[in-house]
Amino acid sequence: MWSSDRRTLLKLAGAAALAGCGFTPAYGPQGGAAALLGGVSPDSPQTRDDFALVRRLSERLGPAQAARYRLAYKIQTDVLDQAITPDNATTRYSLTGLADYTLHDAGSDAVLLTGRVTSFTSWSATGSIVATQSAERDAHERLMRMLADQIVTRLLAQAGSLPK
Repeated sequence: MWSSDRRTLLKLAGAAALAGCGFTPAYGPQGGAAALLGGVSPDSPQTRDDFALVRRLSERLGPAQAARYRLAYKIQTDVLDQAITPDNATTRYSLTGLADYTLHDAGSDAVLLTGRVTSFTSWSATGSIVATQSAERDAHERLMRMLADQIVTRLLAQAGSLPK
């Protein structure tokens, strides 16, 4: 019985802490994230990585219906040898990436938000040439998904500061 009272007390304390800090759910009435759903038009993709990033952004934010915002981005990736055998053969690669993004007002092109996200992934090169190439393409896809997810998270976190 005392255990359930303690749980209730902890739940109430947690709710009071959230209410006291000004926490507002992103998709709540005052959160501002609803304007991002279907309202962000990323710049046209030019490379395979761009296409993967834009596809994930569209999955998370929805296709741009009546875009209120334009999202500009610049992706940089770098491949590093990660595991090298004694006979100098690379068996694992690391792929690092960063994306600089800028959210513009679609009407005036004014800069509303900017940021940079980074992440990394890797792939094995111990199989055939075709398997290694496929693993590399998959690593690029994973990296772009991670970068897009980070961009969306940052946009959602700052959505309350966007003009209505």
